Amino acid sequence: MRRFSSFRDFDWMLFTLVMLMSLISVLEIKSATLHTKFRGFDHKQIEFLLVGIVLMFLISRIDYHRLVDIAPWAYGVGLFSLVAVKLVGTKVLGGRRWINLGGGVHFQPSEWVKLILILAIARYFWGLIGRDLSWLDIGKAFAMIGLPMGLVLIQPDLGTALTYFPVLLVGLFLGGIRFRQVMVLLLGFSLLIGGAWLSGKRLKPYQMARLTSFIDPGSDPRGAGYQILQSKIAVGSGGLWGKGTNKGTQTQGDFLPIPYTDFIFAAFCEEHGFVGGMGILLLYFLILMRLIENAQQASDVPGAFIIMGVVAVMLFQIVVNIGMVVGMMPVTGIPLPLMSYGGSSILFSFLALGIVMNIRMRRFVN
Repeated sequence: MRRFSSFRDFDWMLFTLVMLMSLISVLEIKSATLHTKFRGFDHKQIEFLLVGIVLMFLISRIDYHRLVDIAPWAYGVGLFSLVAVKLVGTKVLGGRRWINLGGGVHFQPSEWVKLILILAIARYFWGLIGRDLSWLDIGKAFAMIGLPMGLVLIQPDLGTALTYFPVLLVGLFLGGIRFRQVMVLLLGFSLLIGGAWLSGKRLKPYQMARLTSFIDPGSDPRGAGYQILQSKIAVGSGGLWGKGTNKGTQTQGDFLPIPYTDFIFAAFCEEHGFVGGMGILLLYFLILMRLIENAQQASDVPGAFIIMGVVAVMLFQIVVNIGMVVGMMPVTGIPLPLMSYGGSSILFSFLALGIVMNIRMRRFVN
């Protein structure tokens, strides 16, 4: 007998954890922009959050099976929007990544494509359940991810393009890729990356500069290595308990680059220290564990695939962003989920969480 889903089944614990992270985000953005020309961005972040919450509740009421059914159409629209960015997009800091919608509103299609890819990959591997993956199946999956990745890379936006790859990885893993196939793929990627590094022809100059500055930031402390060095100084100067809100010298002195987006974790650690940084990591851990628990309780395969796709993207962004902040990974421009300033990133996160809630609310529906 069919039982309609209701907000009684809404994951209020996950919602509480997400709202706590969002509150920390607003407070840190306010502190990081207090003495800069970006003062007031915390108010814009609140507006993004309110819109995101509304969209989350709305999408939680739409049966996710309908979203899976329209995934091929959405995929086509996503590709079209990425092509439109190249043709009519707004160019900022050397990159053409946004479409100006007027009234100061900018739309970044590459963020929304992540959600489309999660649905498309879930639908694709759902159709392959029950049989071993062939090389043709794997090749089609790579093509599905590779086409939008290529369109985003030419914007150029390496960071966002990389966030598409975890969706493919989790799809292959849950889809039953065999160990021998994994080894062949790893060997192929190693040869490809090694060849690109040695030739230097497949990477743009700014990408090469980021890699070399990651290996040796001190080689160009005022140029390519500046961001990593200032970020590490900010994190280290926070000590155990931090310098206090609005008292971070690197942040308030405008030494730390873009402390409200890519390097917001460095700004937070400077003000709240090691203890505060560990608190953020613990909060992310609880959010991810709650998402995984919802994936385990999903009523069917596509539901589990979708939630694990969301987990993969969020985990990748968290690891890369924090690794970048502490100097363990190159600077890529990947925002910290639910914490970095940005409308497109916030709205993607809440739409993704809305679909997760959707799946949870229907876990007992036949």
